[in-house]
Amino acid sequence: MTTRIEEDLLGQREVPDENYYGIHTVRALENFNISAGCMNDEPEFIRGMVQVKKATALANKELQSIQADIADTICAACDEILVNGRCMDQFPTDSFQGGAGTSVNMNTNEVVANLALELIGLPKGRYDVINPNDHVNKSQSTNDAYPTGLRLALYTVAQDLLRAVEELVASLHKKGDEFSQVLKMGRTQLQDAVPMTLGDEFHGFATNVSEDIEQLRSAAKLMLGMNLGGTAIGTGLNTPPNFPQVAARKLAEVTGYDIVSAPDLVESSYDNGDYIALHAAVKRLAAKVSKICNDLRLLSSGPRAGLKEINLPEMQAGSSIMPAKVNPVIPEVVNQVCFKVFGNDVTVGFAAEAGQLELNVMEPATAQAMFESLHLLTNALDTLRTLCVDGITANEEICRDFVMNSIGIVTYLNDVIGHHNGDLIGKECARTGKSVREVTLEMGLLSEAEIDAILSTENFLKPTYSGKIYGPDEKGLPDGLTPPAK
Repeated sequence: MTTRIEEDLLGQREVPDENYYGIHTVRALENFNISAGCMNDEPEFIRGMVQVKKATALANKELQSIQADIADTICAACDEILVNGRCMDQFPTDSFQGGAGTSVNMNTNEVVANLALELIGLPKGRYDVINPNDHVNKSQSTNDAYPTGLRLALYTVAQDLLRAVEELVASLHKKGDEFSQVLKMGRTQLQDAVPMTLGDEFHGFATNVSEDIEQLRSAAKLMLGMNLGGTAIGTGLNTPPNFPQVAARKLAEVTGYDIVSAPDLVESSYDNGDYIALHAAVKRLAAKVSKICNDLRLLSSGPRAGLKEINLPEMQAGSSIMPAKVNPVIPEVVNQVCFKVFGNDVTVGFAAEAGQLELNVMEPATAQAMFESLHLLTNALDTLRTLCVDGITANEEICRDFVMNSIGIVTYLNDVIGHHNGDLIGKECARTGKSVREVTLEMGLLSEAEIDAILSTENFLKPTYSGKIYGPDEKGLPDGLTPPAK
């Protein structure tokens, strides 16, 4: 294996000549052997960082703070990565690292510089011609380049989560339509409540999740506010006049996103509130999805001693000891993903709080947690939709039997017989095992025609008011009593 010698502040290092990264990345690999994850695992993060390098090269060229031919060569190298997918395996720095992301930024600078050198026929490491710091990192610091690349990546990855949410909502609504005539018992606090349709339940699931689409979209847009051009601490040190505005414009051209320059570059260099907001939206979605998965597991419980109102697709044998057992493995795995998102939210909060003075050095931990949550939840929603929701079927007879045998349907009689009589009926039903219809007729509270109309399937599906409508002159208070004066 041939090597080249590169030099930095601490001395010289041999770098394998096949690698497009350089000495700073080599040191990062030596220092941060922490996790099983690295930047190579996040292609959108790589693309985000390279987009920053292209945009800043364009801005420096326009503002004449770098030679035009150098800028053009840097842009060509960036396009090799962005358009042709080259060097996407040249970003091995660990997801966890000290230095506020300096290793990621220098890894990017080195790869772009060496690729640029190759494009003009020079060997890797000829930094006297195109330098990772002086040219690729011109008018930048890690402290603005790294968060800008991260924000671009998070915004992009969040779009895929939005796609997954929208598709899950559509699937749940489709099931709601399919089950629109399936009568079932609603439950509160795991006790019988009043009848509803299974379609109502699934449309409710869909609405519950759809509420988070706009929340996610709004939170993701926060990622498009950039501190690029603030350099070290937001004062714009070593940048030409108007660089933040020009860089933001160029970044918008490169990405196609509505990039805006932060109004206060000092504040935006250390503030992590936007990350908190985006991950909070992801956590909110996870909480709702986890609740739905809990419900799917309950509704499909059985097959003989549970509710068994719905059937989930059978995905795998469920036990190494119990024959014929099939478990709700898809909702279970989605629950677990949601738990991980909850934990990552704690990490994001602590990392956001842990910055001091003009910089938050903990953004690598934030980045790892946020990428993990976005990817896991996106995959979980796709899995839930394709391997579970799309294949759910209803056990209509079981659903209907629960309704007709329930004491809860006595609630439909409230406006006709009063709450206390309903208590008496319910108590007698519980004691004897008789139906609400039987006990109501035995007590002589309603005729057969009256109770059959109230407890009809049609009235269960679309309840109508059964109580009396009073005229404007009818009184309820005893004679001689009047409402208090206004």
